[in-house]
Amino acid sequence: MRQWAGGVVCKGLVDNYPLPPQDPRVEITTGDVERWLGIQLNAEEIASILRRLEFKVDVEGQKVRATTPDHRLDIGVGITGVADLMEEVARVYGYDRIPETRIADELPVQLGNPPLEKEEALRDLLVNLGLQEVITYRMTSPEREARCLAPGSPANDKPYVVIANPIVSDRNVLRQNLLSSLLEVVERNARIRQRIAIFEISPVFFASENGDLPEEQQRLALVLTGPRHLPGWQPGDTDSMDFYDLKGVINEMLEGMKITDVRYQPARHPSFHPGKCARVMAGERQLGFIGELHPQVRINYELPPTPLLAGDFELEAILQSIPERFDLIPVPAFPPVLEDLAVIVDEDLPAEKVESAIRAGGGAMLADLRLFDVYRGDQIGAGKKSLAYSLTYQAPDRTLTDAEAAKIRQRIVRQLEQDLGAKLRG
Repeated sequence: MRQWAGGVVCKGLVDNYPLPPQDPRVEITTGDVERWLGIQLNAEEIASILRRLEFKVDVEGQKVRATTPDHRLDIGVGITGVADLMEEVARVYGYDRIPETRIADELPVQLGNPPLEKEEALRDLLVNLGLQEVITYRMTSPEREARCLAPGSPANDKPYVVIANPIVSDRNVLRQNLLSSLLEVVERNARIRQRIAIFEISPVFFASENGDLPEEQQRLALVLTGPRHLPGWQPGDTDSMDFYDLKGVINEMLEGMKITDVRYQPARHPSFHPGKCARVMAGERQLGFIGELHPQVRINYELPPTPLLAGDFELEAILQSIPERFDLIPVPAFPPVLEDLAVIVDEDLPAEKVESAIRAGGGAMLADLRLFDVYRGDQIGAGKKSLAYSLTYQAPDRTLTDAEAAKIRQRIVRQLEQDLGAKLRG
């Protein structure tokens, strides 16, 4: 500075810092020492320990005020400084001399976090169903997400959250589509894995209209592709997973979360095949969509030839559908009555409506039903299908007689005929 700028070097040391450091001053009491450390020391004994460590100490009754020496920069202020002094007292007094005592303070009230607990339960359930959780980048680009949409799909009119200083040029915005992130994972791993079953629970982001923080929406997305079971030393089903495998996973997931009144409705989604897509409903609340990936979307990715099944859900809708309480069914003490029932209905009639009619006719005595066969053929006529159900009748207080089981069956058949025009298959 003197050579190049003509500066003048002052003699001696100059310290012109406007905010000189203040030595912390901490106050503790004999009661604090007893409660924190479990040892009984009077104020003079505490002061003696601190003086040996070069603290400046003032004693006033049961209070000890200690000023920290300038070389002890590790001593804090406030409650942190109290903890630091307790550590010094315990260290000098001797850790081996501190007695073992039970905690004297009352434990604080344990507060739960229900939304987080439900989310973790959902994660555990999906893992138990054979899916693997992944965590993907939240940064993307509009071009990356556009690959997930079929041509001609309506454009998203919500603006992206733009990153001011992106790490790379092709990840310059925050994502708006979680399914797109999972498809990139499948694309990278399809070359090395035959079977992929993954899910992610993570937010998507939308720019705020008034310039505030972006709007975050928690989503759940999952993807299945490949064989049902990998080849092994035992025979297994190695056929490719289809739409009904995905539907089975969703059914088990929602049943595990105790969500009832679940329905599937034909729907359209910009990422899914028009004829293989369904809207998932819980009562009147829409949870999300499931389906097979659209053929025109597949060509945008390097994917395996097997069908790719996916689901996209709004996490908040799932969590709000979980009941606070649910009924537990005790282990039955009386044996059930089992029988099969096959009915002929119109081809376009959903099996869901048939199941609802059977439950309405069976009432409380119908403990369970399961669809186990669907038949189409000349024997039942064109435009018709046969649905075969396995029914379980059971009473909680007695063994049902053959006559009682026959009455239940008659009520079910009558309900099917009146509501759906169904006929028993001979």
